[in-house]
Amino acid sequence: MVGVTLLTFVLSHVVPGGEAHAALGPKATAVQIAQFNRVNGYDLPWWDQLYQYFRGLVTHLNLGYSYKYNQSVLSLIRERLPKTLVLVGISTVLAVLVAIPLGVLQVVRRNRPVDYALTGTSFVLYAMPPFLLGTLLILYFAVDLKWLSVEAPQASTVGGILADPRALALPVLTLAAITIAQFSRYMRSSMMEAMTEDYIRTARAKGAAESRVLFRHALRNALIPIITLLGLALPNIVGGALITETVFNYPGMGLLTTNAAINTDVPTLLGTTLVATVATVVGSFIADLLYAVVDPRVRYV
Repeated sequence: MVGVTLLTFVLSHVVPGGEAHAALGPKATAVQIAQFNRVNGYDLPWWDQLYQYFRGLVTHLNLGYSYKYNQSVLSLIRERLPKTLVLVGISTVLAVLVAIPLGVLQVVRRNRPVDYALTGTSFVLYAMPPFLLGTLLILYFAVDLKWLSVEAPQASTVGGILADPRALALPVLTLAAITIAQFSRYMRSSMMEAMTEDYIRTARAKGAAESRVLFRHALRNALIPIITLLGLALPNIVGGALITETVFNYPGMGLLTTNAAINTDVPTLLGTTLVATVATVVGSFIADLLYAVVDPRVRYV
């Protein structure tokens, strides 16, 4: 977390123009820029700025102030993070509910037309950029059929977001489709490997029904890669939703990060990057803990 924050801080300070141009505009004079830098401490050496940033972060959870939005970065994250959690949470749950049965079905029907069709579809979706998939879904469902909304919900609260399912459907579907393609491929491979293990042959030799062998013995052990992917999906609150939120103008963390990068909003960019870093660490930790729940052979001493 410290390393990523340090790297992002250094990179953000080598961008031409800096925070002064982003806050004051391109017509700001040299005197105005110098005064802005002096008041906000941007005239100090970068290592001194970094020390002040870490000090405020540790002691007061101070992520800085965004002149673009005229409010603190922490308040911006508090507004946007719940909305992205709704988007990523719904799409991830939908992906798991669809991908696991699809992966099992491909194993049951392996090397048959159903398996080939699902494999081909998964490859296409997995290779498709989110902005392209989102645009195609907009053109078909919103422009041609007029079933759904072109733009994501613009409500200021989570309740308002959930109250407009017609506008929320396309962003969720875009994220879920790509996640389903990824999860189903891993599920198929993991199930294929599990079906070759000795305990599967033993269960069959004892006369266990094929459904029991499949769902009681193989499925539980095959879920470990999916748990890993779920843990690594937590950083999607910033990274994975970045393009999707931009395409649909969804007011979440992804769109906030994109606008911060475009407008050289250094404090906001640092804040969203820190959130993504924390999510990565926490997601990996949760995945490690869940291994012991799914696989009784895994124990932590």
